[in-house]
Amino acid sequence: MAKRTQVNPDEMSFLDHLEELRWHLIRATLAIVIVGVVAFIFKDFIFDDIIFAPANADFVSYDFLCRIANVFGSDKGCVNEMNFTIQNRTMGGQFNAAIWTSIIVGVVVAFPYVIYEFWKFISPGLYEKERKNSRGFIIISSLLFFTGVLFGYYIIAPLSINFLANFTVGDMVKNEFDIGSYIGLVRASALAAGLIFELPIIIYFFTKIGLVTPEFLRKYRKYALIIVLVVSAVITPPDISTQVIVSIPILILYEVSILISGVVVRREARELKRTQKGKN
Repeated sequence: MAKRTQVNPDEMSFLDHLEELRWHLIRATLAIVIVGVVAFIFKDFIFDDIIFAPANADFVSYDFLCRIANVFGSDKGCVNEMNFTIQNRTMGGQFNAAIWTSIIVGVVVAFPYVIYEFWKFISPGLYEKERKNSRGFIIISSLLFFTGVLFGYYIIAPLSINFLANFTVGDMVKNEFDIGSYIGLVRASALAAGLIFELPIIIYFFTKIGLVTPEFLRKYRKYALIIVLVVSAVITPPDISTQVIVSIPILILYEVSILISGVVVRREARELKRTQKGKN
């Protein structure tokens, strides 16, 4: 097998960049596949103790939400039983659920390595100072993603499952959810929250390339609030208390993003002054 040699990024052609990107994508995909295979081997634990855990009334989140509701003098968040069953209606339903769940677990667990491969691809195009200032990119983005996934799993998914499991249009209709529908809700809740929690990282890079500024983010804060409420309404059931719970961390992330954008702008302003002084 021919040994790949390192090429100066400044001397690489468009096809060379595509070749380099291909290898980064191959390694990232291989990491996801390896983790996915391990997840498939331990599918009993993943389904019984993780995926199906929010379907049980004794899930830890329900007790936590019940305590919060009691503080406000309400028992709306308390769960005594789950009035639904999960079933499979197709021959390959359970096998497909196991395969796709294993892939999703692979994406989540291998996320830091996927980000690392992405960083390795773009870092040669950055200045040395930019690379030094962004050394914590992989760690911070991974922590934000995992925090979002946990928030989606422990907060958004249980609230959604509890609401939909107890919602009926009549006594004649029984809630018997298909396994694909149930897993899709848990998956969407966790992944959507994980991606939303990457907002500070996105704002950081948008500020670096000049697409946004702190002033812009402050000026359109009220519009951001509307967008946050819309996003909360999309990823949660139509319950006001649930939407408020979900919107609070997103609004906090938006305010943190404004601070991060300000830090980037001030840092670049100082660098510009130093450059001008050096020329003078």
